Amino acid sequence: MTDLAQWWARSERLRSVLLILLVMVLLWEALCRGLAIRPFILPAPSLVLKDFLSEPAYFMKHSGYTLLTTLVGFIVAVIGGVACAVGIVYSKLLDRLLSALLVSLNAVPKVALAPLFVIWLGTGTEPKIAIAIMIAIFPIVIDTVLGLKSVDPEMINLARSCRASGMHVLLKIRFPNALPSIFAGMKVAISFALVGAIVGEFVAGSIGLGHVILLSQGNFDTPRVFVALTLLGLLGTILFYLVDVAESMLLPWHVSQRGNHGDGPVAQRGL
Repeated sequence: MTDLAQWWARSERLRSVLLILLVMVLLWEALCRGLAIRPFILPAPSLVLKDFLSEPAYFMKHSGYTLLTTLVGFIVAVIGGVACAVGIVYSKLLDRLLSALLVSLNAVPKVALAPLFVIWLGTGTEPKIAIAIMIAIFPIVIDTVLGLKSVDPEMINLARSCRASGMHVLLKIRFPNALPSIFAGMKVAISFALVGAIVGEFVAGSIGLGHVILLSQGNFDTPRVFVALTLLGLLGTILFYLVDVAESMLLPWHVSQRGNHGDGPVAQRGL
């Protein structure tokens, strides 16, 4: 809890975002009331909150399903993405095959591929997870490859001159050096995984926030659509900053963290 409290105290960016969101919500409420905008067109935040409080268990159930799908897809994407990156770095054949495959898949609109996953995997949770993985894995692979290749060649040569095995070089030199890049990819991937889960729920789903949006749209229930969108925004924001917290705890030595926290050598000397 101490580390979390320190991170919050140092997270000026997050506090600024929350302040901006608060101002935007207040302006939104004032605009809806002042211009008498019909709730069908744009519901006021108070109406959105009222709709949520009318059935909180209903929204929490659907949010929990979307969150679970997103996390499973994200975790599998991280494991698979790091494994693919290692293969790309250490094998020229895998570099040619996987790089071309990932680029091709990333170029195809995921909404166009979603129906195929439904045909192959059914209408359960599996196609949503598969779509989340497919969208989230690309930034993890790209950033991990960049991190693994960014090691000083002299350090690699020194390790090999000391008879370090390839596994030792990977685990002791390349992987620690790649951690900042991996976390950068994870920050992008966690949002992409949430998008993938929603795409899957749009195509085939009877539960989840994507299903709530489609059902509410069909009933012309605009306030409920905004409830689902607000919950999606909160989930995405929370997941992103959880990855950010993990990075600040696991990589306090990295220059980006020292710069953000103000505890670098210059700051320590009071300069």
